Amino acid sequence: MPRFKADLHIHTCLSPCGDLDMSPRNIIAAAKRKGMDIIAITDHNSTRNVRTCLEIGKKNGVFVIPGCEVNTQEEVHCLAYFPDLDALDDFQCYLDEKLPDIENEPEFFGYQVAVDENEVIIYEEQRTLFTGIQDDIEGVEKKVHAFGGIFVPAHIDRMKNGIYSQLGFVPVDLQCDAFEVSRRITPADFLKTHPELAGNLFLQNSDAHLVHDIAFVHNVFEMAELNWESFRALFSVAQPAIENSL
Repeated sequence: MPRFKADLHIHTCLSPCGDLDMSPRNIIAAAKRKGMDIIAITDHNSTRNVRTCLEIGKKNGVFVIPGCEVNTQEEVHCLAYFPDLDALDDFQCYLDEKLPDIENEPEFFGYQVAVDENEVIIYEEQRTLFTGIQDDIEGVEKKVHAFGGIFVPAHIDRMKNGIYSQLGFVPVDLQCDAFEVSRRITPADFLKTHPELAGNLFLQNSDAHLVHDIAFVHNVFEMAELNWESFRALFSVAQPAIENSL
């Protein structure tokens, strides 16, 4: 079966912590140069730079999965992946409703801009994307799945904004499709201290905020085809064919 390299946690210049050089054009160019077949765009609490990335990716042979990194009201970061732009737009409506009305301060938190393929600014988010939305982790998970998406708690090994650091445990009713660890630890080493998660699927992504960090770590998938259906199938079997690069 064909093997594909994937980095599923990449921020653009829309994220308050994302470098302004993280334009769709630069991201796709870096992903292609580093041999990535699949990437996911996962800005904080917004999806408004995904469409441009997807369009440029199609032109350059990089499969872009629409995504988002949601910060829940408990300050837990969770990755969400969606099958198409229609589902993504529905999720954006949900985010617009749940995002607190707190004005962004660019001098402290950075600019939050979406750009077109020529790097012309087409949107600037005035509300801060840095804070948690007004919904808990269970509510976010249910909304992601309602729109046909995949739900993955992010960088669960970190001492900040991970599910263990914020909650201390994984809620028994939380329907997680996988878990992500950061570049700082391997899934095997993480399981030594958290054996209760044995048998779950683990991803490891770059969480890139700078161009040179893209694909610093990545996954290797065995997929029948380079499409959403084959990608989704990875999360639906007991032992998915996924490797991590670290």
